[in-house]
Amino acid sequence: MTAIAQTKPEFVPRKRRLRPGHLLSRALAYGILIFGAFLFMMPFLWMVSTSLKPKNLVSVVPIVWIPPELVWENYITPFQFMPFGIWYRNTMIITGVNLVGILLSTSLVAFGFARIPFKGRDTHFVILLATMMLPVQVTLIPTYLLWAKLGVTNTFWPLIIPQWLTAGYDTFFLRQFFASIPTEYDDAARIDGCGWWGIYRRIIMPMSKPALGVLAISNFAWNWNNFFDPLIYLNSTDKFTVALGLTLFQGRMNREIPGLMAMTLVSMIPVLITFFIAQRYFIQGIVISGVKG
Repeated sequence: MTAIAQTKPEFVPRKRRLRPGHLLSRALAYGILIFGAFLFMMPFLWMVSTSLKPKNLVSVVPIVWIPPELVWENYITPFQFMPFGIWYRNTMIITGVNLVGILLSTSLVAFGFARIPFKGRDTHFVILLATMMLPVQVTLIPTYLLWAKLGVTNTFWPLIIPQWLTAGYDTFFLRQFFASIPTEYDDAARIDGCGWWGIYRRIIMPMSKPALGVLAISNFAWNWNNFFDPLIYLNSTDKFTVALGLTLFQGRMNREIPGLMAMTLVSMIPVLITFFIAQRYFIQGIVISGVKG
């Protein structure tokens, strides 16, 4: 008896041919996206171009996008007239310390609201959310008087301590993300001998990198560009942040537009670097959490 080998015909996938109408719609969509991206990038491109121009080409019409000579001194001259180095150092200290405080305090509070059952949990959470309804202007004077009586005005403490005491929106955001993680992980961790701290450190935090990335980028950008709070609490020039320093530079040397654009561009670099480093977590957090902004 001979075995008859039956061979199946090899499957050859067909190449999908795009119809002319489909190609036209794609080309139109890409064209609109490219035009929109270029349109939104024009202010940034103008800032880069102006930062490398001589003064006499700043107000020329039509705009000279590529100057005949690149003036790199525009990035050096502002440091000779203003202590930009000290301002950048102050901003980095405040932003770095605040970022650590926000992620630590907010994650701990959100973990308690999301995973630990205790009496009055929902009531306390509603009270926390109610603080989001109070405008900053309502609490500005009492808060300033409190810091003044403590004798810490014109220091970094009024800018740092509130960031270590959690925030309503950030806590709500993380609490909703933590609540979406199945509780079976907690049960498995308890079987292995983990307590609440172990669950927080070994289970919840490693699984929450996308949400933490969203908070890290948004809070880094907000603290770096924060103008209102330093304006209220800081008086000495040597304690100014970059946002205050740029405003002071603009007021005292309003004709130095190329220098102002150069310093503005330099001030954007840390935010851009932070976004490119954590953009993967940022995009994942936006997709998972459904936050649209």
